[in-house]
Amino acid sequence: MSMSDPISNLLTIIRNGVQVRKETVDVPASKTAEKILEIFKNHGYIEDFRIMKTNVQGSYKVYLKYENRKATITGLKRISKPGLRVYKPKDELPRVLNGMGTAVISTSKGVVDDREARQMNVGGEVLCYIW
Repeated sequence: MSMSDPISNLLTIIRNGVQVRKETVDVPASKTAEKILEIFKNHGYIEDFRIMKTNVQGSYKVYLKYENRKATITGLKRISKPGLRVYKPKDELPRVLNGMGTAVISTSKGVVDDREARQMNVGGEVLCYIW
């Protein structure tokens, strides 16, 4: 089965895993998924992720994070979709919940969060929001 939107698939697997309080979820591996998971880990939304070489592509085992029996991920939202791409210039980068959340931006310098994109003074495609 071909997948038209692997980023949306990644976010849906994580969102569903959090809703049923799973400790780990498996997501298909890709370089973009690795960068997104790295951002989630650096901001404290997930515990860790590891590559699992099960097939040709491989997958990531994502360890979800809970504090006081509550998930650290309250919400995930896909912004730029294959049918409608959303690009923002450097001076219009979004702030998620007035800085309490994180926007993941695909820039010419790689996939970064909104704070790092502002520091590098670059805009790009808004992939998703997490809070």
